[in-house]
Amino acid sequence: MKLYCIPKYEEIKGYEELAHNYNMAFEYNDFFVPSVFMNKQRISEMIGNYKALERDRSQDTLHGAFLDVTIHSDDPEIYEISKRRVYQSMDIARELGVKAVIFHTNFIANFHSKYYQDKWVERNRAFWREVLANYPSLSVYMENMFDESPDMLQRLAIAMKEEERFGVCLDFAHAYISGTSMDEWVDKLGRYTKHIHINDNDGVSDMHMPIGKGRFPWERYTEYIAKFSKEVSVLIEVRCLQDVKDSIVYMEKNELL
Repeated sequence: MKLYCIPKYEEIKGYEELAHNYNMAFEYNDFFVPSVFMNKQRISEMIGNYKALERDRSQDTLHGAFLDVTIHSDDPEIYEISKRRVYQSMDIARELGVKAVIFHTNFIANFHSKYYQDKWVERNRAFWREVLANYPSLSVYMENMFDESPDMLQRLAIAMKEEERFGVCLDFAHAYISGTSMDEWVDKLGRYTKHIHINDNDGVSDMHMPIGKGRFPWERYTEYIAKFSKEVSVLIEVRCLQDVKDSIVYMEKNELL
C-alpha cells in the first residue's frame, strides 16, 4: 500500500528525501485553515512553492476545509458558505494537480434523529455528486471524525456506490476512540475505503502520536489491512518529520509495512 506523509514547507527538503526513500506521496494540510482561505495571495504563494518542487504530484492528496463546514444545513446561508469552502478546496487541489481531496462527515454524532440522519445522507449524496461532476479530474474521500459508529458513512458510501471517484477515508485513530470496535469499522467500511489515516493515541483523545507510542492495537494492524483493497493508500498522520520517521521505524521493525 502506498504511504503518504503531510509535508511542512519549512522542512520540505527533509520531507522530499523521506518521500523519495519510501516512495511516499504528500497529503497537503496547509489549505484548510480559515485564515488561509481569506488570503488569496498566501494561497497563491503556497501553491507556487509546492508546484516549484521537482516531484510528481499526481498521486498526492489534499485535506479540504472542514472547520464549521455543514453542507447538509437547513440554513441556506450556512450551506452557501460551506459550499464555497468546499469549492475553494477543490479549486486548490485542481491547481496543484493532486488526485483526491479529503473532507469530514461533520454531522452531529449523538443527534439520533431519523429525519436528521436521512437528510444528511440525501443532501450529501446530491452535493458530492454535483462536486464530482464539476471536477472530473478529482476524487473525494469522506473521513470519519466525531462519528460514533461507521453506520452513517456506510449509508453514504452505499448511496454513492455508482460514483467511482467517491470513497471513504477511514481514520483509524478516530475510529479507535469512537466507542465502537475497530472490527466493526473495518468490516462495515472496508469495501468502500480508498484512503486510510493512521497515528496513535491514548484511547481517549485524538493525539496524532507516532505509531507505537500509544495504545492502538498495532499487533492487529496487518489483520485489519488485509480486509482492504491493495489499492488503498495510507497516510501516517503525525505532527512532524521526526514523528513520521519514528513511525516508519516502528512499522518496519514490527513488519507492518
